[in-house]
Amino acid sequence: MRRPAPREAAAAGSPDATAPQTAEDDTPDEGAKPGTDARPARFSRRALLGGAVGAASVLAGGSAAGFAAGRATAAPAPAGTNDIVPFTGGHQAGITTPVQEHLHFAAFDLTTDSRDDVVALLRRWTLAADRMTRGLPAGPHGTDGGPYDAPPDDTGEAEGLAAANLTVTIGFGPTMFTTTGTPDGADRFGLADRRPAPLENLPHFPADMLEDARTGGDLAVQACADDPQVAVHAVRNLARLAFGTATVRWSQLGYGRTSRTTKDQSTPRNLFGFKDGTANIVAEDHEALADHVWVAPGDDAGADWLAGGSYLVARRIRMTVETWDRTSLREQENVVGRTKGHGAPLSGGSETTAPDFTAAGSHGPLVPADSHVALAHPSANDGARLLRRGYNYTDGSDGLGKLDAGLFFIAFVRDPARQYIPMQNRISRSDTMMEYLRHTGSGLWAVPPAVPAGSTLGEAGAYLGQELFEA
Repeated sequence: MRRPAPREAAAAGSPDATAPQTAEDDTPDEGAKPGTDARPARFSRRALLGGAVGAASVLAGGSAAGFAAGRATAAPAPAGTNDIVPFTGGHQAGITTPVQEHLHFAAFDLTTDSRDDVVALLRRWTLAADRMTRGLPAGPHGTDGGPYDAPPDDTGEAEGLAAANLTVTIGFGPTMFTTTGTPDGADRFGLADRRPAPLENLPHFPADMLEDARTGGDLAVQACADDPQVAVHAVRNLARLAFGTATVRWSQLGYGRTSRTTKDQSTPRNLFGFKDGTANIVAEDHEALADHVWVAPGDDAGADWLAGGSYLVARRIRMTVETWDRTSLREQENVVGRTKGHGAPLSGGSETTAPDFTAAGSHGPLVPADSHVALAHPSANDGARLLRRGYNYTDGSDGLGKLDAGLFFIAFVRDPARQYIPMQNRISRSDTMMEYLRHTGSGLWAVPPAVPAGSTLGEAGAYLGQELFEA
């Protein structure tokens, strides 16, 4: 147990403060519209379907082959529908986009040796993701408009639901380039010389308890929405379209965002009951995004296809909530480095006040040097910051009757080797919060830039990752 530390300076926190800076607590997001957290008029998928089918009537059948053969132009969101986040643009949506309330994350393993099969899959995914984020069925015929003796080209559970600000973000893992995810692995699809240098399997951090069934993957899909059924529907349909080319390796549902990515969003709380993501990079901070999130031209001479993209770090972190719930408030606040009520640093002020690590009380520093805030702060990490989009998760109980619950940590960074890995090594060795955490899942993926707005999608059209495969 930790030694007691006074709260004398912390009482100044204000009720409408922001959030603590947790180790996994400093990251921005990409091409979202800042401050667009409003949720006005909603169009149902059923209402949108009529107009969409006309625009997409040139697409072939409802099967996976139909997707590959079809052509459609990525259309802008219909006027007046503020719950639609365009799939196309500069950066992929789902990074700086205002964080939605629900997540379905899935990692896929490719089951093919054919580069052409991978390209065909990305074409299908691009077209389907563009449609679903516009509130349309995954395929042009929807649930009942195709051949009666063929499977429908949409699973149907989201029919009649709004788009719910759905975003679909896709990344490429190190094992898509080489079999082991390292430079000496076999070249799977003729892409080894285009693998970005930072894209290697994450190292084993101190205290990691990783499960192979929750780690890695050739491809990653992050589907976020304000309706859980819409997020699940997106991943379910992408998995259906991947049949014969890729299979789901592992997946995770998340609820209750644990960060904010715009100034207008309030700071949420994690399952430890503390405000989380106070110091996160936000969409309005373009300078921080350029410095810490977006890969720039020239960052990696052999991987300029990634310029304008980012790296996605995912960590499944189980919280031992039963032990935490029996811990004193003093101990909890010393572990985090902030007050539980208002989220102010223990050195005083409000939630958004910068921690003062030199402020001392009668028992030593007001913000303990081994607290989460102190060790995750940019000042302790050579100025490195992260853009976070994590979620709470609860996956029932284990065989001992304890909740399998915690944080599904997601961060976007410009260079994981410079930003995330050193920070996580430091936290894993010294952060007193590690007593209450178990890291059980992990992965790193390169997230390419988005398909340009107005592109023609489908066979011979634009698709996500095209710069990688065709440059």
